[in-house]
Amino acid sequence: MAMNLPTFFKIPHLPRCFNFLSHNPLWQDHPWLQHSTFLIWLLVFFLDLTFISRACALRVFTLKKGQTVYGTLKSIKVGHGCTLLDIAREHDLGYNQITAANPDIDPWVPPEGTTVLVPTMFVLPMERLPAGIVVNLAEMRLYYFKTTGKGPSRFWTCPVGVGKEGYSTKLSIYTVLSKAKDPVWVVPPSVRKEETDLPPYVPPGPDNPLGKYILRFSRLSYGIHGTNRPWGVGRRVSHGCIRLYSEDIASLFPLVPVGTLIRITYEPIKVGWTDGKCWLQVYKDYENKIDNPLAKVLSGISACEQSIGPLKINFKKISEALKKQTGIPVPVACTASK
Repeated sequence: MAMNLPTFFKIPHLPRCFNFLSHNPLWQDHPWLQHSTFLIWLLVFFLDLTFISRACALRVFTLKKGQTVYGTLKSIKVGHGCTLLDIAREHDLGYNQITAANPDIDPWVPPEGTTVLVPTMFVLPMERLPAGIVVNLAEMRLYYFKTTGKGPSRFWTCPVGVGKEGYSTKLSIYTVLSKAKDPVWVVPPSVRKEETDLPPYVPPGPDNPLGKYILRFSRLSYGIHGTNRPWGVGRRVSHGCIRLYSEDIASLFPLVPVGTLIRITYEPIKVGWTDGKCWLQVYKDYENKIDNPLAKVLSGISACEQSIGPLKINFKKISEALKKQTGIPVPVACTASK
């Protein structure tokens, strides 16, 4: 009787290459091979776990003077049995980012072989801090900026889940009040009213929605923490806290000291510059806060001109970006030499 590949080889967030053995005819038709191959892949699996978590967690960039756009756009082919959520997590993106960039592809059952755009290119928030954490609720992305006297300044970034309708995190500046590993979730009374089967508190473990790490805010009971529901990253699902993939919070936790500033902002429209070009990145304005999107863009372009000089503006590209809201940065203006 053929031996099926164990379920842990099919964990959705792992690279698609771990799923291919169960569909390989050689594996299915030769039972003697299955046992030896299984042992080899079991070893590879555990040896590779550390590499996988490092590869997926927290993109890091060196800050460069005169540049506010970082990363690259790329595309990949959908593998067998792969969802857009699998691809998103492999590339440290949220559900909102992968679906906005690929609006015509079914996120749950994308056709095998379909080309998927992976939007790993970012325009920095305009309301950022010189040092500290910035969470852009509209983008559902966190940025951690760190300056050092000895080496170059850098920033780390990752996707986040944010507050659902009626529970949006209050826009303000906070500090990291405390840090905790294996936190106990003391269930707020308001949450217990909504979900009456919840206990007063939830101990550390797989049922704890805080995950393994938490950075607590200085007020309003907010926190930046992990999650036991990774599909919520890139969605509006929380009661105001900021949710990260487990591999991202595990990497962020040791980097951030107590006292670090946290700025919560809301920027569905971001404008930045690099290499003589001005780039526009537009996400859905789900809070309907932007009364005049074009004016917001032109204000950003004006800021670009102060840094790189007079620009030739492509209003057609601006109009398309504002209409489609794909979250993909597009060049909308350039210097005369470009």
